[in-house]
This record gives sequence, structure tokens and C-alpha cells, in this order.
Amino acid sequence: MNNDSRGRTTKDGIRIYDRADFAGMHAAGKVAAQILDDISAHIFPGQTTAEIDRLITEMVDAAGATSATIGYKGYQHASCISVNHVVCHGIPGAKMLKDGDILNIDVTVIVDGWFGDTSRMYVAGKLPRKAERLIEVTHEALLRGIEMVKPGNTFGDIGHAIQTFVEANRMSVVRDFCGHGVGRVFHAPPNVLHYGRPGSGATLEEGMIFTIEPMVNLGRPETKTLADEWTAVTRDKSLSAQFEHSVGVTDTGCEIFTLSPGNKFHPTYES
Repeated sequence: MNNDSRGRTTKDGIRIYDRADFAGMHAAGKVAAQILDDISAHIFPGQTTAEIDRLITEMVDAAGATSATIGYKGYQHASCISVNHVVCHGIPGAKMLKDGDILNIDVTVIVDGWFGDTSRMYVAGKLPRKAERLIEVTHEALLRGIEMVKPGNTFGDIGHAIQTFVEANRMSVVRDFCGHGVGRVFHAPPNVLHYGRPGSGATLEEGMIFTIEPMVNLGRPETKTLADEWTAVTRDKSLSAQFEHSVGVTDTGCEIFTLSPGNKFHPTYES
């Protein structure tokens, strides 16, 4: 990348990072991904989400990182843990996991000023077949979105790839939440929608850094936010799943900053 792109912002307000900045994102992403690898051993029936979050808090501290979520808009936990029909922003608490529960754990850490943001799915006990299919479709949808990340494509191309795959499998894409720019800030332009028309939206350029994090429901796409002003659930109480990677646009495609060090990104990695 030419040096004149360092610190540049596009007309859409999207920051263009220098290629050298990718090293910082890889370092932060690896810490977040390692924490999600390590927490997998602590997901089982009878476990509480509060205990999972306590362990994650210890892992963040042990890594010499800072939690981006503790204190963010008043939030007091190092993770969001969303169980079954919770779409996102589930608050850790005393409720115990039951056999067959599926859960998304979302962790963001700050390492040397860079934000590593990622989430993935887990299962407590035996994975039910319909939940397994939901997780498979959501995981594949993320990968199809990432395949669209290269200079010259648009953010609408990403959303379209995700939406068409999900809907072809008779599931729905949540429209109330989206991915976002990330880097030296937690949330920045652009909004990365997980639905859309090919060729629509801003054009991808080398040096853009953002998350792709599709939320997919077995039922309808509508959500509602509970009285705690954080927890978002499916309106029809159908199961929901989500996977999230942070990526950076290269000259030929993209780099994923939050790959699982132990290849544990998918919850069936042991099978």
C-alpha cells in the first residue's frame, strides 16, 4: 500500500489503515481467538454463564490485554454470552446451561491499542440436530461473506452472499444488528450489513478493517431488546446463531485476524 494512504478516510467515512497496521490487528485478534479456544473446555451442562465470564476475565488479564466491553456504555462483563434464542448481547448470569443448549460467546480485547473482536458458537452437552444445522448454515454464511472481501467488490456483495445462502436454507438473517469497522477503535464506519444487493454500498479498498458477524435465526428475522437494554432475542423465540471474524482488505483479498489458533472455531471440531 502506498504511504499516502496512511490515515486516509474515504468519502464514506471509512478509515484506510496502512498495511503495517495489520500486525497489530493480528496480535489482538490472536489473543481474543485464543481465549475463545481456551474457554471451550468450560462449556458443559450445569455451568453458569457468569462463571464462563469470570474465567474469560481472568484469561484477558493473564494475556496482558484489556477488555473492551467492561465499562463500555455501562456494560460490566468481559464477554457477551447469548444462549439459544438470544441473538446477541446476552448478559452473563446465574442461570445454568442445560444439555443441548447452544451459545454464542463474543469477546473483544485491546492489545497495544488494537481491538480484537470475535465470536463463535458452543454447545453444552449433545448438539441437537436442528441446532447443528443452524450452526452449519451460519458458519458457512460467514465464510461466504468473507469470500466476497477483496478490492473492487462492495459491502452489498458481502451482504448478498450471506443473505442468499441463508434464505436458500429456509432460515433468516437478522437485520437489526450488523458488523462494523474496527481497528484502533471498537466501532467505526462502515456498518457491515448481512443482507443486500450486489454492487450496492461502499466499494472495498485495501486497508479497510471491519467485522463480519452474521446472526441467523431458524425462524423469522425480527428481534426485540429486553428491559435490561442489552439482551436481544428472537421475537418468535426461535433459535439463533452467530459467528464473527475481524478481517482486513489486502490487495488481492483479505486477511482474517481472529482465526482459531487450535482450529476450534466451529463447535464440532472434536468430532
